[in-house]
Amino acid sequence: MSDKKHISEQQYPFADIEAKWQTWWAERGTYKFDWNSPKPKHYVLTMFSYPSGDKLHMGHWYCYAPTDSYARFKRMQGYEVFEPMGFDSFGLPAENYAIKTGVHPAESTAKNISFMREQLKKIGAMYDWDYEVVTSSPDYYKWTQWWFLLMYKRGLAYQKDALVNWCPNCQTVLANEQVGADNLCERCDTPVERRKMRQWFFRISDYNQRLLDGLDTIDWPEKTKAMQRYWIGKSEGTEISF
Repeated sequence: MSDKKHISEQQYPFADIEAKWQTWWAERGTYKFDWNSPKPKHYVLTMFSYPSGDKLHMGHWYCYAPTDSYARFKRMQGYEVFEPMGFDSFGLPAENYAIKTGVHPAESTAKNISFMREQLKKIGAMYDWDYEVVTSSPDYYKWTQWWFLLMYKRGLAYQKDALVNWCPNCQTVLANEQVGADNLCERCDTPVERRKMRQWFFRISDYNQRLLDGLDTIDWPEKTKAMQRYWIGKSEGTEISF
C-alpha cells in the first residue's frame, strides 16, 4: 500500500476567478454587439425577469443558462450575436409587491432592478447591457401607449363588459393565477367573486387566419406551434334562427 498522502483537489475559488474574468470581459467589450460587423447576425432573446420578485432564484438561471449556451454556440459558429436583457417591471407583479411590502412601486422596482442586474452580471452570461430594456421606464412605455392609440384608431382596441375575478377586500381584479384552488384571493384569503366589468380588449380575432398561416412558415417545435394554435382558438360554426 502506498504511503503517499492523498492530496484532494482544491476548492474552486469562483468569487476570485469569475470576478476577474467578468471584469476583463467588461473592460474589453467582449459581448458588445457590433451592428457594422460583416458577420451574419443572430438575435437571441430570453424572457425578462420580474423585478417584483425582489431577487433572482435558481429557476431564473434554469431558464437563462440554456439560452446563453445557445448564444455562445452561435457565436462560435461565426455569428455576430445580439443577446439583450431587460426587466418586465410594469403592471400587476409590481402592484402586488407594493401592496405586500407597503413600498411605492417606483422605489421598490428601481431597487430590485439594481440588485437583479448585478446578479445577472455575476452569472457571466453574454448580455449586451447597452440595450437593456426596462418596461416601466417612460422611454419604453411611451411606445406601448403609441401602439395602443394606433390600435384604437384602427378599431382594434375596444371596450365591452366581461366577467372578471374580483376581490372585495383588495378592491381589485385578479388574474386567474391569483385565485387559489378554494376560490380564495392568494393575497388575503378572501372569497373571490365573479363580476361583470367594463374592460379593454384587442380584436386579435381579425388576424386569426393570418396568425395560423404564419405558424406554417416558422421553424418552431411542433409542440410550441400546437400551443399557439390552441391559444389563437379559431373556430367556425353556424348560426341557426328558428
